[in-house]
This record gives sequence, structure tokens and C-alpha cells, in this order.
Amino acid sequence: MATLNTNSAGASFTYGNAGSNPAANQFANQKLDAAKYISLYDLVNKPDNRDALIKTYGNQGITGFLNLVGATKAVATNDEVQYWEETRLHTKASGSQSSGSYTAATGDVLRPYDVVLLSGQVRAWAKPNAAGTAIDGLVNITTNTAIADFSATSFPIIGNLFAQGSDQPSQFIESGVVKRTNPFMIMKDVYSVTGSQATNIGWINLGNGDYRWYLKSEADTRQRFMDKREMMMLLGEKFLKDTDTSTPAIEGAYTGGDISGSEGYFSAIEDRGIVASDLLSSLSDIDDMVKILDKEGGSSEYAMYINRAQDLRIDDILAQGVGASVTTGAAAFGSFNNSPDTAISLGFRSFNRAGYTFHKHDWKLMNDPTLLADSGFAGVCVPMASVADPKTGDKAPALEMNYKAANGYSREMEHWLIGSILGASNATKDNVEFHYRSECNLITRAANRHILIKEA
Repeated sequence: MATLNTNSAGASFTYGNAGSNPAANQFANQKLDAAKYISLYDLVNKPDNRDALIKTYGNQGITGFLNLVGATKAVATNDEVQYWEETRLHTKASGSQSSGSYTAATGDVLRPYDVVLLSGQVRAWAKPNAAGTAIDGLVNITTNTAIADFSATSFPIIGNLFAQGSDQPSQFIESGVVKRTNPFMIMKDVYSVTGSQATNIGWINLGNGDYRWYLKSEADTRQRFMDKREMMMLLGEKFLKDTDTSTPAIEGAYTGGDISGSEGYFSAIEDRGIVASDLLSSLSDIDDMVKILDKEGGSSEYAMYINRAQDLRIDDILAQGVGASVTTGAAAFGSFNNSPDTAISLGFRSFNRAGYTFHKHDWKLMNDPTLLADSGFAGVCVPMASVADPKTGDKAPALEMNYKAANGYSREMEHWLIGSILGASNATKDNVEFHYRSECNLITRAANRHILIKEA
């Protein structure tokens, strides 16, 4: 037996001759056990590898909702976007009456000589004082008697009545307009790969015979970024800027007031739109929705993006022998260039109720267990029509995606590389970083015509 040099501890290592006893060919003090042993066949035989990457969960990207419902893109040049919405043309009166004397509430628009409709279909006249400049009390037109006392309430103004030879009203009503603003939000992400990993060839064919795994990871990072950007435009919340400068809320060189929230689509509907507190489960639920749309000046066509539970409930409604009242043949397809085939090719199934057409579409975002499947949100109904700007008269889409841009520089979807490999030469470190950034927001016009469906 030959003797090797000893180590620092003084122990000797020996090896045996590979003769009739191959098992002796091992280190005396570090014997290989069965778990560490690799046979010759394992070394020389090529694995029977299948190089196709299986899409276990299908196409997992969730972007596309805003584009499909007609949301447009627009350029913005300030830290927030402001837009204008008109108020209702007719405003209810608001007040109370005691002992025949009328008391106006704050903001009441009732004028002398106006005629109102009270509870029980009672028509009443706003009797003026002697000077004709204020209201003494409400008088029942039919009986010419003072209206009985009532507490603070509101009621519609249906017209007015003046005597022959009387003067014009001394008061007028100014049209109302609401100014709305929405700040921008800045989103970022990054992916990094070393030069060594960028040149490693793996077992999986990523397409066109390319086996470099970093390409898959970079593409997934980009898709996740785009998905999250769309989800923030849907689910973002508008909040006050942080004024505490002592401890930054987010890691980095930030001072108080740098970060503010932006109103997302769901928040806009919750604040000033129509919210269904549970799934639409019967024909009466759809009818209730239609009645509310009548009150809010709803569009004739709606894109209904919903989760699977709501989708199945509506299918049950359509299958319960109510074809004479809920129809698919009477559906309008103006939003699809009057082509039912186009709607079907995009995955929509349409039905009509009381003159409203609903184009139903499964929403992947709502069914993904890693995203909103258990969120309590069940879907939305988006009006597929433009709304008129009361200030300019220009028509604009109900949803608008805005991105910061100026003089050829756009922050819609910025992408750049930092490193010293794969074509990058602006750093010395042996890697490359893929950076992504977007500054965007979403405007929801006439949110009162949009519907958010929740699960109880």
C-alpha cells in the first residue's frame, strides 16, 4: 500500500490497488455510502429529457381588461389630472315644515311660487311672503290649506305657478359642476442576472431553440410588473401624503410628502358609483340593477367582467325558462361594430333586459387564487359609451389611462439596462439589471353609471 502525505492533524490517507477488490479503492477514513455512490451508467447515459415548458396554469397574465372595455391612453403633464363632471340638471328641494311655516335646509333650491310633489302624491305650492322674496309655507294646491308638519326631507320640484301680470322670478339656479383630481402613482421593478448565468444552457426550450433560463425569468418579471400596474389602476386608493419626515414609510431616501395614493377603478365606484352587496342571483336582482341604471342615466350597453361564481349564477338565470324576458337575440352590439361574431370571438356572451345589453365575460383576475379569487370582489359592469365633458362639450371614454410624458419622453413603460453584459456597458459589475418604471393613473368618469359587484 502506498502512503500519501499526512494532513495537519497527522492522519495518513491510503488507497488500494484496483485489482480484484474494487471496493477497496476508496479513502480509508471517508468511505462512500450508498447514497453518495454514482454508477458508471448514471454518468454516461443521457437523460430522456422533454424540453417543452408546460403551462401548468395556462396564460397567467391578467392585463387586457382596460383595453377591452375601451379605456383609452392619454398623455399628462402634471403631478395630477383634473377633470370635470356635471351635477344633476334637477335638484330636489330640502326642508321641513312646522305650524304652516317652511324652514329650508342648507343648500335648498326651493323658490317662491315653485310647485313640489310631496309624499302621497300631494302637490304643494311654495307660498311667498308679502314681499314675494321668501317662502312662508307650503300649501296644498287641491285644498288650499297648509301642509301638515313634516321633518327634514327632500322632494322634487315639478314646476311653478305665477299670477297674471306678475314679474319674473328674482332668484335663479346656477348650473353645478364638480372638479375631480387624481394624482399619479409611480411603480417600479427590477430583475438581475450574472454573466455566468446568462451563458448557462438549461434543459428547457424557451422557444426558438433557446435554453437560457434567464430569458424566462426576465419575461415573467415584465409580465408581473404590467399585471401589478393594471391592478393598481383597478384597486388603488387615494390617500393623503405622508407628512411625517422622521421615519420614511418606504425604504429609501424619501422625505414626508413624497408618496400619495391614486384612486383606482373600484375605489371610484365605491365612493360615488353603484355597489351590489352580493351576487346577482335572480331575475329580480337584474331588474333591481336595471332600475338603478335608469335613475343614473345608464348606458345602453355594458361590459360585465365577472368571476366564475357570478358567471354561473347568470347562466342559471338565462337557463330558467325566462327567455321571453331575458333575451340574447335582442342584444345590441354597437360596441362591437354591430357584429355578434366579433363579441363572441372576444369571449363575450350577451343578453338583453329592458333595453339594456350586457356583454358577459369571464375575468381571469377574479378567478386567480393568488390574486383576487378570495377578495370578496365578484366583478364590474362598465358602460361601453363615451361621456360628454360639461365644460368643453367634448366626448371622452368612461375610463382613461394617463401616463406622464413631455417632449418625446414618455413614462408609460420605461425599460433600461444597467451592467456590463448582454449589450450593456454602463457599469463594471459582472451582471445586468433590467429596470422597469411607469408613472400612471386611471380616470373614472361618471362613476355613478358603473357597477361593482361584491360577494356577501
